[in-house]
Amino acid sequence: MELPFLSIREVSELINRKEVSPVELTQSILDRIEGVDSKIHAYITILGEEALRVSKEAEKQISSGTYLGALHGVPISVKDIFVMKGTRTTCGSRILENFVSPYDAMVVEKLKHSGAIIVGKNNMDEFAMGSSTENSYFGPTRNPWDLERVPGGSSGGSAAATSASICFASVGTDTGGSIRQPAALCGIVGLKPTYGRVSRFGMVAFASSLDQGGPLTKTVEDAALMLNVIAGGDARDSTSVHIPVPDYAMQLDGEIKGIRVGVPKEYFIKGIDVEVEGAVKNAIRLIEDLGCPVEEISLPHTEYAVSTYYLIAPSEASSNLARYDGVRYGFRVPDSNSLREMYHRTRAEGFGAEVKRRIMIGTYALSAGYYDAYYLKAQRVRTLIKRDFEEAFKKVDIIITPTSPEVAFKIGEKTDDPLKMYLSDIFTIPCNLAGLPGISIPCGFTSGGLPIGLQFLGRPFDEETILRVAHAYELRTNWRGRRPPI
Repeated sequence: MELPFLSIREVSELINRKEVSPVELTQSILDRIEGVDSKIHAYITILGEEALRVSKEAEKQISSGTYLGALHGVPISVKDIFVMKGTRTTCGSRILENFVSPYDAMVVEKLKHSGAIIVGKNNMDEFAMGSSTENSYFGPTRNPWDLERVPGGSSGGSAAATSASICFASVGTDTGGSIRQPAALCGIVGLKPTYGRVSRFGMVAFASSLDQGGPLTKTVEDAALMLNVIAGGDARDSTSVHIPVPDYAMQLDGEIKGIRVGVPKEYFIKGIDVEVEGAVKNAIRLIEDLGCPVEEISLPHTEYAVSTYYLIAPSEASSNLARYDGVRYGFRVPDSNSLREMYHRTRAEGFGAEVKRRIMIGTYALSAGYYDAYYLKAQRVRTLIKRDFEEAFKKVDIIITPTSPEVAFKIGEKTDDPLKMYLSDIFTIPCNLAGLPGISIPCGFTSGGLPIGLQFLGRPFDEETILRVAHAYELRTNWRGRRPPI
């Protein structure tokens, strides 16, 4: 039995029956990391000694009859945007290269309390700004399905690690598609919960009105198990919502008859990859065969989503990243002649090109004389996009779209054309602007063997429905059984 390739559900049952120990499981993952990660570079920091120490504690607890649930003793990873006490958190940036947090993010707290074993912190686009994980100060992550291609971003390290079975799952963040798009490109499941469903406390901010943490897993059931743990209100995050958290995994019965499905015509656009479009339409037909009435719908303001996002997100980033000034923590250039020079050189040398590009865009959009014309207008268009979804959900229960208009592209292919890179998120961005839950699951492969992603969008705080439909589809296909060749 090759332990690293199993799902959370499968290994949790082995642990609960005491057929596999947490120590054995953790060592199997650390061994695989040692053999594989040099090829894909999914981790910035590997916590081998700490993981083994925690696994021994978990083994003692379970042996004494204390079993905390499905994640107890299971090795997972987290995107290096979640602070973790006593462990460096870099956000993929030079400016935080040696920053060690004095506290845990709420997501990390909840994972620890569940008995999960955190084996490392995953590589990412710097400050979560990117769609390819090429913007990391620590170097790019590679796609396990083809090492010459990107894994998507910004949670590319989390997606690649899960796909390559060098963890059983990971927690990433999604600001404009950064969980769902890399999940699609790496052939795994990626769930972006409703904005406010998961606490952002201790999750380093990129765009505060858009950021949301969520799981990347091998199966839909595993995503539900992870969400069971990390969801919930938090007094330390005023944007988190204090409503009951259902047992998502208990809802997965495989029956979806009668769930109304909408397919937006604006998501099947000119330029979409032919194989992507074919695989998604085949998936829609299968879901219709399972008893779900399907109808075409319209989300008329979709065409403005990318422009709207790239005004709002950089504006919020410009404000959030002002704190990295070399004074209180993080990188500081030596030998400055004045405070002004220190600020200037620290930020110039500490931030990468993409982060500086977005700070400049955001600062311009917020500046006097331009605020109304850009930022305020973008917020008004955001309201129109949100209303499009509200109208659609009066007629349907979920919306199905492609996750990405294309499959994984070659490393370096889009680095010289930021606009072309930004369009990679055209199908995922509207979900963030409207604050909706969304999930990406595999729905096929290209003739060249690259994964294709299918996206389900739901009403606010209705993660149960998109998980149910995704699980029903997954049960009736064999895409999850395929492994990358690495």
